[in-house]
Amino acid sequence: MNLPNKITLSRICIVPIFMIFALPLPESLLRSIPWDSLQAQLRAINNLISNYGHYIAAIIFIIASSTDGIDGYIARKTKQITKFGIFLDPVADKLLVTSALIALVQRGNISGWAAMIIIGRELMVMGLRLVAAGEGVVIAASKLGKAKTAIQIVAISASLLENFPLSLFTDFKLDSYAMTLAVIITIYSGYEYLAKNIKLIRSNN
Repeated sequence: MNLPNKITLSRICIVPIFMIFALPLPESLLRSIPWDSLQAQLRAINNLISNYGHYIAAIIFIIASSTDGIDGYIARKTKQITKFGIFLDPVADKLLVTSALIALVQRGNISGWAAMIIIGRELMVMGLRLVAAGEGVVIAASKLGKAKTAIQIVAISASLLENFPLSLFTDFKLDSYAMTLAVIITIYSGYEYLAKNIKLIRSNN
């Protein structure tokens, strides 16, 4: 396995670690532990995660998101582009974003509607790319698609950080405005992909 694919795979492996810090352990799981000493230790860890875990999760998310451009750059620069890498890269991206959105919905930071729209669009485009691949056509990411990804990263990061450190100086809700913008761009970007590839969809009908 070449270096770009290893970087992409590491992004997938980071997702469970991200979730550990993004969400406290379920109360039902803690109650099911029969050993009082272990349960007490886990509750202490859970309390720490509840108060500060989202900050660590935000750092993990930002670092993982930044590797998206790195693996692609290395693959192009060193001519190590592979079919496996082409398949794995969008899967890693969607898995990271989806896990973050689910965590934010469970934490009550964002609306389930926002998460559903963003995740739905990602699944639709992924399906469209699979259909295109079957026809020997590669659907490259558009400029609007790249802008969508950037604003999603900003929105998710701001939501995980609860607008810190901006919240120290102002009441401006960066997370809310950025997530609203992300949803709008996501919808339009999805429409753009459909409009540009409508012939491909019709040919498969």
